[in-house]
Amino acid sequence: MKSYITILLLALLGATAWGQNKEESLLDALGETEETDYVTNAFKSPRVINSQSIEMLAAGALDFRILHRFGMVNQGYQEFFGLDQASMRLGFDYGVTPNFTVGVGRSTAKKELDGFVRYRLLWQSTGKRTMPISAVWVSGITLNTLPDPLPQPDVPVTLSRRLAYYHQLIIGRKFSNRFTLQFSPTLVHQNIVDNKLVPNDLFALGVGGRYKVSQRIALVWDYSYPFNRFPPKLQSHPLSLGVDIETGGHVFQLHFSNATGMNERAFLTDENGNWLKGDIRFGFNLSRVFQIKKNNL
Repeated sequence: MKSYITILLLALLGATAWGQNKEESLLDALGETEETDYVTNAFKSPRVINSQSIEMLAAGALDFRILHRFGMVNQGYQEFFGLDQASMRLGFDYGVTPNFTVGVGRSTAKKELDGFVRYRLLWQSTGKRTMPISAVWVSGITLNTLPDPLPQPDVPVTLSRRLAYYHQLIIGRKFSNRFTLQFSPTLVHQNIVDNKLVPNDLFALGVGGRYKVSQRIALVWDYSYPFNRFPPKLQSHPLSLGVDIETGGHVFQLHFSNATGMNERAFLTDENGNWLKGDIRFGFNLSRVFQIKKNNL
């Protein structure tokens, strides 16, 4: 009796395996093999407002970006609510591969040059390979080019003292076609600071998000909490609220922010305005992407 049961089980297993192989062969013949679907358009650009996002440039794509911010709106009509003043950053980002981007920029605030590299560690996906989140590593450097950038007159001006660095891990998820959320623990190191009470190493946690309102319009926001900043003014932590508007090959963004600086060193360590006192600035970011090299991926 046991031998008959054994023979029957082996026959069933063989039939099941043959059926599966036949089904897989039929699916392969019909081109219905399971594929990995990678999530795109978590954000419409590699930046949220101030902070960088989990979105990456395509390989061979050049992103020319203008970040423009006016003066504080609480200055009243005499300064045309801040529109008589302005600061800006011009930048070029280039997608070397789908997972690797390099960028450079120039800011009017402190005449700062900056450069960075971005590498995607994880890419949110479904299907054959499932990944619930995206993760991007960013490392950057800034150079203060003011004639006399140092707060201490007795300290000699050297190249190393003009430099600052930052490292950041951006972890995010596109929860639906409308909603994306990300977090970004960040370390900023400055080779020289104003005084002994200001730390050379500053730790911060950023949060950013996007909510798609319509086909071409989305609400965006980002906020950073510096843990050991001196003085610890909660009201002056960098907070920005904006609207993304897609216009063909451009992404045009209108926003309000209490930060003047537009790179990680600047908006995390420099003095920002107080939202409760109306120390906020109206601004816009404009992104134009050019496909320099044909993307075969």
